[in-house]
Amino acid sequence: MGREEKQMAGVDRGTVGVMAESSKLHMGYAEETCFTIGKRIAADVPVILPVGAVEAHGPHLPLETDNLLAARYARRLAALVNGLVLPTLPFGQVFSLGDFPGSLSLSNETLTRIVVELGEGLYRQGVRIFVLFSAHLGNLTALKEGARELWARHRDMCTLHMFYPDLQKLAANVRESPAAHVSYIHACEIETSLMLYLAPEHVDMAKALAEDPKLPIDADYTPTPWSEFTQTAVLGNARLATEEKGRYLIEETLKRAAAIVEYEKERVRSVS
Repeated sequence: MGREEKQMAGVDRGTVGVMAESSKLHMGYAEETCFTIGKRIAADVPVILPVGAVEAHGPHLPLETDNLLAARYARRLAALVNGLVLPTLPFGQVFSLGDFPGSLSLSNETLTRIVVELGEGLYRQGVRIFVLFSAHLGNLTALKEGARELWARHRDMCTLHMFYPDLQKLAANVRESPAAHVSYIHACEIETSLMLYLAPEHVDMAKALAEDPKLPIDADYTPTPWSEFTQTAVLGNARLATEEKGRYLIEETLKRAAAIVEYEKERVRSVS
């Protein structure tokens, strides 16, 4: 068994105990005081930034869906890796749904600058593992660029950028409807299932739609607002969503995410 497999096995076996133990501590970075935060920060303590978006998610999910998912996923990840969670960054890059009612967007450049400046501040505080978890796939370009810039400035700092590791691969095990796109999940069977597990109080299944949008052949090769192929912002059959599917997808992707973070913790310890 390789090191990564051992890490994932350890995460799996120890999840309940770690969650229970971590619940005794504040996981929120900003919940600490200026007198206590210094005792929590260490080179091998990951600091997680949940990144979301405010955008259309059909009639059954709120505009803040990605913020709810990012915040609650980040808390679970922090419990597994003994990390700290920053307040959620609630705005993201929302080109695709920018012309839908309620959607708000930052440019990639603005989002990248936020990541870099937060990373610089964390570095000065002694943080050496910065985890950018986004529940909105559209943020990943900017987060990756921010991670690269921080790497260029501080080779002793690891900045991870992630979106539910292996989600589409795992989704194939539970989905009952065809995927609208090889990468996107949006207000569909899969994302609605995530919400039913992490934030069920914000889901109105009575309003869930069964959609089958057809993306144009050039959608991945030229800027394509989603209003060109959907009027609801629902990319699939949300009526097939269940809490059980969401539990499986969240818990399995968390194992992978935790294993990645633990790998970086070992790397940091080896050079400290």
